[in-house]
Amino acid sequence: MKTIFIKCLVLLPMLLLAQHKGNYNQQETISRQNIASGKYLGNAGVYHPNNRLGFKNLSPNAAITIDLKAICNVKASSYTAVFNISQIGATAEETHQLMKNRIDHVKQMLLQNGILTTDIIIDVISFVPVYEIEVVKKLFSKKYNEIPKGFQLQQNLHIQFTKTNQFEKILAACAKNEIYNLVKVDYFVKDIHLVYKKLQDALLKQVAEKKAYYKVLGFDLSTYNVIMADDKYCYFPKNFYKNYQAFNSVSFDAIKKKKGITTVKKLTSYYYQPLTYENYDVVINPSILEPVVQVGMDLKLLYNLKPKKQKEPVKTEIKTIHKYYVVSPDGSIDIKELNTNK
Repeated sequence: MKTIFIKCLVLLPMLLLAQHKGNYNQQETISRQNIASGKYLGNAGVYHPNNRLGFKNLSPNAAITIDLKAICNVKASSYTAVFNISQIGATAEETHQLMKNRIDHVKQMLLQNGILTTDIIIDVISFVPVYEIEVVKKLFSKKYNEIPKGFQLQQNLHIQFTKTNQFEKILAACAKNEIYNLVKVDYFVKDIHLVYKKLQDALLKQVAEKKAYYKVLGFDLSTYNVIMADDKYCYFPKNFYKNYQAFNSVSFDAIKKKKGITTVKKLTSYYYQPLTYENYDVVINPSILEPVVQVGMDLKLLYNLKPKKQKEPVKTEIKTIHKYYVVSPDGSIDIKELNTNK
């Protein structure tokens, strides 16, 4: 009995540590049915990982490449939630008034939570009559006529807020007034150029450190020709939500009662999966608690050794001296030199 108790104490920390992985990552306890088919692969990446951890085979090259990546997690300065509202009524006036009452109630509730009416904008999408088919029966025929039955008004409600905890109040106010269709939530970053400037400074610092490192190895990059390429990007949370299904089809009630299993619809879970940092050299604000805007910048420098200057050949000047003879009338001969190099 004592031996069993000790074994349980040893296994307990292992189970507690494993639980930190969450339902998404538990390969042994999650049913294999979690692997969804079609567009979303669910947990398929967990059971059949494509990436293999290991060392890369390095291939020395005469050219030197400095390839740097930097990323910054930026908390949004403001958010805009967009809700779609549809309202029908017997007349145009009634439809408009019903819609106005719902939106006014939302504004009143949000005003108590610090969201001003100026932060709420209405975008009218459509306002059209609704028709129904009326069957007109005669003695020898039957006709189908379209008759106006009412009106349908569709609007988008844009609500701007600055704190994430205000979003819960917005959802509650909209739900109380039968507004359930949340279209999207947009994130906005103020002065994003300052974020790019911070990334540029970080990359320049990394380049200087790389140059010093190569110089210690015996490579002076000032003797190289360089070409470069850079890029910047900005990713928003709405593009980084993934899904999976965590469930188990074993029914203990079916075993006890000896009855068949009733299949139910399995819930699809969604989670926020931002860009990971294993491929980045610089990460600013790495620890995040809420979905953030991820701003990145890449820089690639390619150094090729400058060709050595060839020495100019020494020119050898060859002087050619021509002589001519002058014979005087008395028979004497005078020898003269003619310089033709001028």
